[in-house]
Amino acid sequence: MNAPVTLPDAGPVSVSRVQAWVFRAPIDTPVRTSFGVMTDRPAVLVRVEDPDGAFGWGEIWCNFPTCGAEHRARLVDSVLAPRLVGRSFTSPDQAYARLAGETHTLVLQTREYGPVAQALAGVDLALWDLAARRRRVPLWQLLGADRQRVPVYASGINPELAGERVAECRAAGYRAFKIKVGFDAAADLSVARAAADDLGDGEQLMLDANQAWDRDTALDMVRHLPHERLEWLEEPMPVDSPAADWTTLARASPVALAGGENLADAPGFDQSIELGALSVLQPDLCKWGGITGCYTVARRARGAGRRYCPHYLGGGIGLIASAHLLAAAGGDGLLEVDSNPNPLRRTLAQPYPAVSDGGMTLSGDPGLGVEPDLETAARWQVLHTDRHR
Repeated sequence: MNAPVTLPDAGPVSVSRVQAWVFRAPIDTPVRTSFGVMTDRPAVLVRVEDPDGAFGWGEIWCNFPTCGAEHRARLVDSVLAPRLVGRSFTSPDQAYARLAGETHTLVLQTREYGPVAQALAGVDLALWDLAARRRRVPLWQLLGADRQRVPVYASGINPELAGERVAECRAAGYRAFKIKVGFDAAADLSVARAAADDLGDGEQLMLDANQAWDRDTALDMVRHLPHERLEWLEEPMPVDSPAADWTTLARASPVALAGGENLADAPGFDQSIELGALSVLQPDLCKWGGITGCYTVARRARGAGRRYCPHYLGGGIGLIASAHLLAAAGGDGLLEVDSNPNPLRRTLAQPYPAVSDGGMTLSGDPGLGVEPDLETAARWQVLHTDRHR
């Protein structure tokens, strides 16, 4: 049975204004996964403001489907903002619980589980940022962290030219790398072996199959992967595969299994932690839970001896929020930093913290310590909504 987790006391929050922005930045090289391709880089930001003019920023996961970003922003404006503006809450987590409760029947009626949860996660991030800014402390400190620096890894590396991309990431300060697999078994094994052979002292390698294999394929793959040099194998099977299949694979695999970005609620994470098949838990705080939900998951995962490594693939605000939570979670987890070109990563999180010697040092300024450069990002803006009293 999972022990209760007490969230840090963030203090009360009030909301007088809620805004959302959608950005779409063009890219030259599409980002490939086993289930789809990203032909541009979208981002949805949320800004909440209180009656005193204090504010906080959040971000909503919106990578798929292609039309998803605009829809999530409109969910914020039409569903969540009317339930926030003009109200006060004892804490960000109370606001999260109230909004989740008030939208529960709507979610059941529409089956919009994912989009509403993602919009709520972004709002939650913004409220925690607001609370930390009001207290004039960095979010990592409000969350109880005793460190500002977190280890990072370069992710999203496509198998084509993986060697070149790893070399580029190494030169950029990374010491750990994650390569996409799940396309073709022979090609997957070839790229994994080549990358493993190329690792330097102290470097780490991970693979991400993005739910591409069934149980039997996964069992065959783990027998042939260069497991001596792999930190983990991520999402080898669909997240809804039977628990017995996950247990069978975990027992057979010499490589630690990782996952969590596609678990959709607190019971799902609790069940996964209890099952024990995943050695590495990877909730995405822009996809579900925000700080409120993922802080609890991180604490429970660490308490059960699991490694907490937040999943992330988006713009700069969500990335920095993930880093703050990782700092508070402790342990030897790594922050996922997408290695693919994306101008929204730096532009939406200024001043952007540099990566050096395998780590990133967070700001000591209040809240997230970063803000989006909306003037520069205006060229990519496709939608803006605004609700206020």
